[in-house]
Amino acid sequence: MAGLLSGLARGMRKKRSSALQILTSKKGPIGYYKGKNCKSTGFHTRKGGYVLMEEKLPHYIVPDLTGFKLKPYVAHTVHAKAATETARSEESASTIPDA
Repeated sequence: MAGLLSGLARGMRKKRSSALQILTSKKGPIGYYKGKNCKSTGFHTRKGGYVLMEEKLPHYIVPDLTGFKLKPYVAHTVHAKAATETARSEESASTIPDA
């Protein structure tokens, strides 16, 4: 009797609708390829090779940062109070007009 009731309860349990399921290449239509949301950098050849295309590779334009005052990272030893005091002193120095 207990097995029959648990079986009925299992059947009555609400299942996910197909619209909310995670779409994979196995659950999609034939020929569907999900990928990893990245652009191709070339193409496959007939003999199983891969040709990289220069125009498809990403090009990053990085400015020259020589002589730049700011550092890319903040040290863990910097205290918040000291940093705000330094910022306030720099702001007040820049707002004082030259005589």
